[in-house]
Amino acid sequence: MSMLYRFRCIRPLIGYVGGLGLLLWLGMTPVLAQRKRSKADTTATRPSSASTTTVRMEEETMFADGMRFLITDEPSKAIAQFGKVLQKNPGNAAAQYAIASALSKTGKTADAIAYAAKAHTLDKENKFYALLLAELYVKQKRYGEAEELYEAVVKKSADNAEYGVELAAIYLFDEKPDKALDTYTKVERELGMNEEITRQKQRIYLKQNKIDKAIEEAEKLVLSEPGDPDYLLEGAELLIANDRSDQAISWIDRALKLNADLPQAHVLLADIYRKKGDMARVTKELNQVFASPNLEAGLKARILSSYVGVTGENPAAQQDALTMAQNLAKTTPNDPKTQMMVADLLLQQGKKTEARNAYAKAARLDGSIYEVWGALLQLDGELNQVDSLLAHSQQALEVFPTQGLFWYSNGSANLYKRNYQQAVDALEESQKLLAATANSDIKKGIGAQLGDAYNGLGNHAKSDEAYEAVLKIDPLNDHVLNNYSYFLSIRKQNLPRAVQLAQKLVERNPTNATYLDTYAWVLYVSKEYAKAKQYLEKAIAKPAGVSGTIIEHYGDVLYQLGETPKAIEQWKLAKTKGSASPNLDKKIATGKIYE
Repeated sequence: MSMLYRFRCIRPLIGYVGGLGLLLWLGMTPVLAQRKRSKADTTATRPSSASTTTVRMEEETMFADGMRFLITDEPSKAIAQFGKVLQKNPGNAAAQYAIASALSKTGKTADAIAYAAKAHTLDKENKFYALLLAELYVKQKRYGEAEELYEAVVKKSADNAEYGVELAAIYLFDEKPDKALDTYTKVERELGMNEEITRQKQRIYLKQNKIDKAIEEAEKLVLSEPGDPDYLLEGAELLIANDRSDQAISWIDRALKLNADLPQAHVLLADIYRKKGDMARVTKELNQVFASPNLEAGLKARILSSYVGVTGENPAAQQDALTMAQNLAKTTPNDPKTQMMVADLLLQQGKKTEARNAYAKAARLDGSIYEVWGALLQLDGELNQVDSLLAHSQQALEVFPTQGLFWYSNGSANLYKRNYQQAVDALEESQKLLAATANSDIKKGIGAQLGDAYNGLGNHAKSDEAYEAVLKIDPLNDHVLNNYSYFLSIRKQNLPRAVQLAQKLVERNPTNATYLDTYAWVLYVSKEYAKAKQYLEKAIAKPAGVSGTIIEHYGDVLYQLGETPKAIEQWKLAKTKGSASPNLDKKIATGKIYE
């Protein structure tokens, strides 16, 4: 049988109104309560027997009515009934006590104290009267007076030892920890060891920085249940928290001797060795945790997650964490959190494709995790997986229809696929939802892509408006400078603005072949062929990375400058590069440009 004695009759600290007092009331009548008076006090004024019986019955009836109201939680009515009792018999201690209880229920502590004090004065032997008065004093933080009452109750009889728990609590309220400790010890001496008292003593010792004393209390718990490893692990946690790791290891080893399959023990050891910087031992302990069939998968994932957080920049530790996560994922293939952890670790190591696949699996298992969709869409974009970006963004929006970033991803994918109307719809929704965001880069990105999408629809007015809105807040936005100037040149509209934008673009990016080509083409449309030739020659200075479009443009400029043979030569070269215009073969065959 356990040495631990469990109190069955200790009431909640301070909050007890006097439940046994109600039983007392039900078993006594107001008149009986008065029979303590001597016969000498009553002989001179003794009424007739019939009169006494009538008064007694009336008093009992009023008291019973008051009790009924008190029990049914109608304190105001109870107060009125008990008040009638006191009008007939002011010396009825039970009625004084009852009114105090009812007033306490209504929050009228000061009024309740007056009645409770009267009840206690009338009958100092009734411990429930004293306890109610003490409780009311505590509510007013009159701890000294409450302590005196509890001390008297506890001192009166060994049967009242249980109230020492409440007395100790009041000492703590009154910042008298040593008296609380002494009182707890006395309670244990009378009633036996109690787990909650031991823990409370531990808390006091820890607050006083008496670590050895707190550990002694932990040892008492261990001795009370020598075959239970839980108290050993709790003691180990206490030791770890107070920088006594080596001592904690011995406690954990004792626990493992009782039960070798204790995941929590290995978690604690892993934490100790992590602080010591022994990551190899950390990995060993965690592998034992994950091998345990008795530990729930979600808890394993949380443990691993905490380990991931401390791997830092240690490549070996990161790889160990990834291996553990992958092994855990194999044993719990339907746990989305584990798949997400695997994905996070893969991404941490720069394995984007594998990370993307893991995030996709996590999303299939549980589509309600916002972070999974966010990471998945980000990687789809970075890996140029446009079809996946389109499909995944649509799936994400089914779950999170008000997330502007998901609409942005969907709009970008549709724009790339030349689904211009769908792109406009998605980007406009994104723009509306993200209007209040402080992220200006996102706002500029949406505006720039709206300009592209509107242009694709042939809505040039809205396209120009979108581009100009971006340039208003970011005059050096390369995407807009390039696309806006190029589209204006294609339409042969507002060419001075196109030249201005393209010139700014190449000033910022003097070696970018694509941007040099854009500026050259704007100049070409503006019939500034010689100047266009200069920039195209800069663009093709490194022919290995030059597109067929740029080479074809160079041939066009040569043609306009009257250098037709050289132009045909460049057109032929452009054909070998691919990505040229549909009219290229015709140009080569006829030696002419058809516009």
